[in-house]
Amino acid sequence: MSVPASTPLLDPVREAEEAALTGHSYGARGTAPAATHGSDHQSRADRFMVGTFVAVPLIAVAVAVPVAWGWGIGWTELALAVAFYVVASHGITIGFHRLFTHGSFKAKRWLKITLAIAGSLAIEGPVARWVADHRKHHAYSDDEGDPHSPWAFGDSAWGLTKGLWHAHTGWLFDVEQTPLQRYAPDLLKDKDIVRISRAFPLLVAVSLLLPALLGGLITWSWQGALLSFFWATLVRVALVHHVTWSINSVCHVWGKRPFKARDRSGNVAWLALLSAGESWHNLHHADPTCARHGVLKGQLDSSARVISWFEKLGWAWDVRWPKPERLAARRVDGQPSA
Repeated sequence: MSVPASTPLLDPVREAEEAALTGHSYGARGTAPAATHGSDHQSRADRFMVGTFVAVPLIAVAVAVPVAWGWGIGWTELALAVAFYVVASHGITIGFHRLFTHGSFKAKRWLKITLAIAGSLAIEGPVARWVADHRKHHAYSDDEGDPHSPWAFGDSAWGLTKGLWHAHTGWLFDVEQTPLQRYAPDLLKDKDIVRISRAFPLLVAVSLLLPALLGGLITWSWQGALLSFFWATLVRVALVHHVTWSINSVCHVWGKRPFKARDRSGNVAWLALLSAGESWHNLHHADPTCARHGVLKGQLDSSARVISWFEKLGWAWDVRWPKPERLAARRVDGQPSA
């Protein structure tokens, strides 16, 4: 793999302490993981299901304009779509990512369970699998061994085209799966998380069918149920998926890089609202355990805002908020953040 050179961190603050939370303890930089390390392998049935959940919502997006033209989108379908999008997307960003993967804060048991369920409604895989994949990404980010680097096929025009497809969607079909025992041993010891991971098929069914059920009951019509299924299930799932996958692809090729990182992660402003702050990706890779990704002036980060509400209510504590000295050590220009 050919990866453009990047500037290493000058001040690896508390690197040993945070190794597990950043993912760096799971692999040596520049060294590919050996064999499978006991990882699972996707069966043909698994890959068929992945393909179905990738393709069907995307087809719905493709026909969204003619559906809107012919039948429209009512306030009920719009409200349900927005509500399920907000819940599922923040379940991923706050729960799967900042809490379970990086330990950016600690949460009461009921909140931990709620976030795990909310993230599962995004239909991006069971929580333990999602965390393992993301920790492996941080261990080998944009290097050999990264599950979804857009630089996997080199930096030529054709190589980057293939890489963007791989980072966005193609990696989901890899036969070899990230070994949970190696990359998520802490979650496998958490009985609540294990139960929720095992209940993933049931939560997928809830995510798919609940919008239609609610839409039908609210409008008391089959048309309301079908339109709610189309907009609040299919289109919503597609939007959540592709915004998440854009962090893997778009944010590792384009964007500003005000912070020093070991990879090509960048800040992409136009994705900030839909991604709930995840697209401030350069800071995240420079300081993975930080609870706020949008640390510069004017950077919208709704996930951090919600975490701050949890903290004020006493539901979250030990929140790893950005510290001026840490940010200054990671700034390209060496200046503190505004």
